[in-house]
Amino acid sequence: MAEEISSSAANTAAAPTKSRSFLPSVLRWIPTSTDHIIAAEKRLLSLVKTPYEQEQVNIGSGPPGSKIRWFRSTSNEPRFINTVSFDSKEGSPTLVMVHGYGASQGFFFRNFDALANRFKVVAIDQLGWGGSSRPDFTCKSTGETEAWFIDSFEEWRKSKNLTNFILLGHSFGGYVAAKYALKHPEHVQHLVLVGPAGFTPEVEHKSEWLTQFRSTWKGAVLNHLWESNFTPQKIIRGLGPWGPDLVRKYTGARFGSYSEGSMLSEDESRLLTDYVYHTLVAKASGELCLKYIFSFGAFARMPLLHCAPEWKVPTTFIYGFQDWMNYQGAQEARKKMNVPCEIIRVPQAGHFVFIDNPSAFHSAVFYACRKFISPDQNSNTLPKGLQSV
Repeated sequence: MAEEISSSAANTAAAPTKSRSFLPSVLRWIPTSTDHIIAAEKRLLSLVKTPYEQEQVNIGSGPPGSKIRWFRSTSNEPRFINTVSFDSKEGSPTLVMVHGYGASQGFFFRNFDALANRFKVVAIDQLGWGGSSRPDFTCKSTGETEAWFIDSFEEWRKSKNLTNFILLGHSFGGYVAAKYALKHPEHVQHLVLVGPAGFTPEVEHKSEWLTQFRSTWKGAVLNHLWESNFTPQKIIRGLGPWGPDLVRKYTGARFGSYSEGSMLSEDESRLLTDYVYHTLVAKASGELCLKYIFSFGAFARMPLLHCAPEWKVPTTFIYGFQDWMNYQGAQEARKKMNVPCEIIRVPQAGHFVFIDNPSAFHSAVFYACRKFISPDQNSNTLPKGLQSV
C-alpha cells in the first residue's frame, strides 16, 4: 500500500511530543507509547489498498481569543489532530469521518477503500484520542466538554481549509458532529449520523428497569463509579501486561458478531486488537468526557432531541438492525426538524454497522449522499436490503 507522511509547514508547525521510555516495552506495566499507537495504525491501515496521507494537523494551544487553552491546560504547547486522507478522483465530494467513544479513525479500516471510490475521504482522531494530542482533561461542565470537541474540530477544519463537506459521525462522534453542525452549519453540506448517541434524555426514556437497578447496591456502586469518571480504559490500564488479553476477548466478541459472511479475518482481528489496545491504554484525556456528556445509563445531559427545531443541515441517520442505539429517538427528532431527514436501517449489523456489514453500510452512505455523488442521477430508490423507517 502506498503511503505518504506529510511534513507540510502549513499544517504541522512541529512534530508532536512523543512519550518515550528507556525501559523495553515488555518491562513496562503498560507497554505502549505514542509511537506504538502510530505504528499500530500503520499496520492496521496496511489492509487498505487506497493510497493515503497521514499527518498531524496543528490546531494551536486553544481557541483564538480564549484564555483557557485546551481547557485550563498548564501547557501552551501546540496540539495536533491525527488525520488520514485518501486518494480520490478529482472533483469528488469531501467526506469527513469522526469516530465514537473509546475508538479512533482506524475503526473505519473496512470502509476506506469503498468510500474513497466516491469521496475524498478524510478521517480524524478526535482531540484526546487515538494518535492525536492528549492534553490534560480539566473540563468542569457539559458546555466546556462539548466545546473541547467542537472547537478543536473547528480549528482542525481551519488548518485543513475545508468547507462544504459531508460530515459523518459514529455514536459519540455522531453527537459531536451534530453539535458541530448546529454551531457551524455553513461548512456542512450533509450530516450522516451512524448510530448516534445523545438523542433521548433519561426523563423521556422513563426506564423502569434502570430506576429499579439504581436502587440496588450494585446500581448505586456503578452510578458512583460513573459520577467519579471511572472509565473502562482504567480497567485495562490497571491490568498492565494482561490488558492485551482482555482487549483480544473484547474485539473477538464485539466486532462482526452480528454479521453474516463478513466476519473479521484472522489478520483483521489481530491488527485491530493491537490497534485498539494501544489507543485505549494511552494517557487518559478525551475519554474523561463521559460523565459530563451522559448520565448513568448513557442518557444525554444536553440531548440532541431538544435541538431538533434548530437543525439547519439535511441529515441521514444509519442504524444497524441490532444497534443498541434506538432509532426511535431519530424518529422523534425528525418530527421537529425543518430540514430533509432520512432514517435507514442496515440488516445483519449492530452498533458497529460499518464493521459488521460493510457492503450494506456503503450502500446506505452512497444513497444518503446520492445528490453529491451523481447529481444528474438523483435516484430515490433505496438499495435492496436496506430499510427506510
